[in-house]
Amino acid sequence: MVALELIKAAQAGDRDALVTLLRQIETHVYRTAYYILGNEQDAQDAAQEALIRIYRKIDSYEEKALFKTWVQRIVTNICIDKFRRAKPTVSIEEHDMSFTAETDVERSILTQDAAKDVREAIGRLPEHHRTVVVLRYLQDFSYQEIADSLNLPLNTVKSYLFRARQQLQQMLQEYEKGGVRG
Repeated sequence: MVALELIKAAQAGDRDALVTLLRQIETHVYRTAYYILGNEQDAQDAAQEALIRIYRKIDSYEEKALFKTWVQRIVTNICIDKFRRAKPTVSIEEHDMSFTAETDVERSILTQDAAKDVREAIGRLPEHHRTVVVLRYLQDFSYQEIADSLNLPLNTVKSYLFRARQQLQQMLQEYEKGGVRG
């Protein structure tokens, strides 16, 4: 994701390197915040706060962990803090899903409905389950990277993912049967 030379230059006070570094990670930071928090405004606020924190604390980054793990830990902690302060009602918007025009309109509609169901189901997960799902399936983190990002034991991450998948499966079966959403 990011070259080590760029990180070192930013740590040495090179403002251009720091700006370049922040630009390279801003999409990943926003995407994580969006899927954890579930709405655009909160995600923008959290992403901005995370980028500012990264800007201020770049000197504290050590090569012991991957840079992306360090960044995800920051954005995830900010999102968790937002949950604890506000306990928001999550409504995942149709924001990040883009579909190309298909010749079969019905198939396109069904695909969009299924994607919406998945987003809504993820939004209904408890905060800790939603966070590991986002990091694993949307950010493509390994189990160990998730554990490092969240400062959790590896087996706890595996357990959270297992339970989250069970919950998602149950919710999606309810959707398929026409169950109540939300």
